[in-house]
Amino acid sequence: MPIPLFALALCAFAIGTTEFVIMGLLPEMAADLQVSLPAAGYLVSGYALGVTVGAPILASVTSRIAPKKALAMLMLIFIAGNLLCALSVNYGMLMVARVVTSFAHGSFFGLGAVVATSLVAREKQASAIALMFTGLTLANVVGVPAGTLLGQAFGWRATFFGVTAIGLVSLAAVMAFLPARIQTSDGTAEDSAALWRSKPVWLAFATTVVFSASTFAVFTYIAPILRDVSGISPRGVAGVLLLIGVGLAVGNIIGGKLADRSVMTALRINFSALGAILLVFMVTSHAPVSAIVTVFLWGMAAFAAVPALQMNVMGKAAMAPILASTLNIGAFNLGNAAGAFGGGAVLTLGFGLTGIPLLGAVLAFISLALALWGAALDRRAPKAVDHAVHDQARREEPACVE
Repeated sequence: MPIPLFALALCAFAIGTTEFVIMGLLPEMAADLQVSLPAAGYLVSGYALGVTVGAPILASVTSRIAPKKALAMLMLIFIAGNLLCALSVNYGMLMVARVVTSFAHGSFFGLGAVVATSLVAREKQASAIALMFTGLTLANVVGVPAGTLLGQAFGWRATFFGVTAIGLVSLAAVMAFLPARIQTSDGTAEDSAALWRSKPVWLAFATTVVFSASTFAVFTYIAPILRDVSGISPRGVAGVLLLIGVGLAVGNIIGGKLADRSVMTALRINFSALGAILLVFMVTSHAPVSAIVTVFLWGMAAFAAVPALQMNVMGKAAMAPILASTLNIGAFNLGNAAGAFGGGAVLTLGFGLTGIPLLGAVLAFISLALALWGAALDRRAPKAVDHAVHDQARREEPACVE
């Protein structure tokens, strides 16, 4: 894999760390800012909604900028947002800073995925996306635990100063290793309008949202499930979460290889496995060893779907791949918020913690149904798809973006 992909992965590591590390620091932040724990939790929701809303806005702004310059600009926004977080003196200022930081998230991953595919041969494009997203999985394995320990030892602001430093290193890597000439094209305004009218593209977005809701319904409540249902100690839960992070990283690599061969086959395998594992988890969650094995497999199955989902959207939106890729990152975050809400609703309705894996399984199978529906639409209109791909290739022939 080309070195520039590792620069993108480093940026993904920084962005993933700042997104998820706040979950481990909520008690400290709530106490320091003198707000309730639920109010501190809104900082997570604010970030997710900022990604969803800000992604298409910044995508339109950066669409006519050379990819390398656009990615550097997004990392500057990321750095400024995290520095503002570290310097925040009250809750309102911190919320604004989190939203500013989130704006870079969706646009970076959206454009970054397209840039990653442009750097490799067609048969390695899904693996290239997987490598970039490996930075996101490593953020859960390394960045979040390290950031949490740093914040607990020296105050939560120290964590954001640390992430700011990582952002500066990531920016330097982008400037040093990404080529100045990267061939990408997002078509015309008419192409973007066609994307908004495309039923297959919206179906692909819906598949991403439902899958993400399935994953985050369980992920949000995995700690209390392991503690209260499986009987694992709080210290043991931390170790299991680290193991889940390893599963995410392994699954990401496997998912990229599967999607290189066939995106739809990868989605069918991933969603079927995810649904089946969650059904099994309803039983195995009652014993520590079986629960640990199951959640490791669940982590693998969950993140193995990410490269295929990104390729799925980009393949159906050949007329405007950068916009589609960026919107799909927003779809992931919308699903994150919906999944967390759905898991809470399960508890509110009295179904207990073991009802959450059932919800996740149902959503995984709905994702499978949506993916199969999308494949059926593609089979009915292969000429239209080929024509869109041909038009995109013709637009990209004349020159590279500088």
